[in-house]
Amino acid sequence: MESIGLNHFLVVSAILFSLGIYAVVTRKNAIMVLMGIELILNSANINFVAFSRYGNSGLGGQITALFVIILAAAEAAIALAIVLNLYKTFAHVNIDEIDKLNS
Repeated sequence: MESIGLNHFLVVSAILFSLGIYAVVTRKNAIMVLMGIELILNSANINFVAFSRYGNSGLGGQITALFVIILAAAEAAIALAIVLNLYKTFAHVNIDEIDKLNS
C-alpha cells in the first residue's frame, strides 16, 4: 500500500488554490468572493503544514498555519461587516453593480 506523501498534499493544495482563484475571478456575489479567498488561505495552510511535516522544520509550519487561521477569522468578520453595510446601502451584494462608496 502506498503511503501519503508530500506530493499528495501539494496536489490537494493546488486544486483548492485553483478553485479559490476561479471563485474570486468569476463570481459577482461578494459572499462567494469571500469564500474563494478562504479557499486560497486554506490551500496555503495545507502547504505550510505539509512542508513542516515533510521538510523536518519543526513546528514552524503549524504555527504559521495557526496565524493564517486567525487572519482568516479576522478577515471574515471585517469583510462580512462590509458586505452587510453594502447590502444595507444598495440592497444587493453584486460587486459588479456597486460603483460608488456613498449613496
